[in-house]
Amino acid sequence: MSIATLSAAAGATAQSILDEAATAAARAALPASAPASFHGVWVPLVTPFNDEGPDLAALRRLVRHYRRAGVDGLVVCGSTGEAAAMDEYEQLTTLDTVLDEAGAMPVVMGLAGNHQRDVLRRLAVFATRPLAGLLAPAPYYVRPSQAGLLSYFEALAEASPAALLLYDIPYRTGAQIDTATLLRLADHPNIRAIKDCGGSVEKTQALIAHGGLQVLAGEDLNVLGTLALGGSGLIAASAHVRPDLFVALYQAMQAQQVALARQLFHALAPIMKLLFAEPNPGPVKGLLARQGMIRAQVRAPMAAAGAALVDQLDAAVAELDRRYPCA
Repeated sequence: MSIATLSAAAGATAQSILDEAATAAARAALPASAPASFHGVWVPLVTPFNDEGPDLAALRRLVRHYRRAGVDGLVVCGSTGEAAAMDEYEQLTTLDTVLDEAGAMPVVMGLAGNHQRDVLRRLAVFATRPLAGLLAPAPYYVRPSQAGLLSYFEALAEASPAALLLYDIPYRTGAQIDTATLLRLADHPNIRAIKDCGGSVEKTQALIAHGGLQVLAGEDLNVLGTLALGGSGLIAASAHVRPDLFVALYQAMQAQQVALARQLFHALAPIMKLLFAEPNPGPVKGLLARQGMIRAQVRAPMAAAGAALVDQLDAAVAELDRRYPCA
């Protein structure tokens, strides 16, 4: 079934949603340094590599592709971007390349570490760029107390001229940020949003109900549920694949076209599952390589996705394209 057929079946409002998704890249955008809000579909970019380092030409191709698809923003040097395997010069070169190609599209930079003084030093360097925000997880490995986490994030927020987005992902950091701590952080005027990978529906609901932070789904299979609860959007690695359909899903939810959003989510869900069948970003890089966008290269200790999995992804995307042809 084509997108046009699906939208006709769902009604005239659904058609307008999908039409808007197809032309979203042409919408007027706010300055990258001051977005009105952290909402909609954000792609946490992979970092393409070649034998010399970051493949900047391939990176520019990716940014142009996602701009045309109408996504709302980009995240650079997050976990999907393999920032932990990049030195500071490579991170800055990658960031500057994305900013140069992104134009008015908002860009958020990842800021991770466990040495607070060094994190603040790098924050000062990143802050010289026109960023929409900085995405900061809890300090990994050291497992600070709730008081320590509160102090850490407040220090970053005080030092940053750009908005701070919290990144709650305890299975990577080893640090659980309690709901009460997040609600206290929500009172800080420069802490604006959260990428929610906390693994707790109760926490997600409490944050959305509180309203102090914009809540973006960070676990891909939680996208529909988070939006249904009132979340502001998503930062999803799966949105590398058919980003136009993720934009259509988000817009359908905003227009209360839940049946249409549900159909799109179920169509995308098999690909979401396959993309995380092996450690991210190996599978998505393998698929993008098959599509001629980048090389499949990841940095050790990460390993490239197995050929059998990439074959499955290729077949799943072909089926998705058959059901929802690209505009």
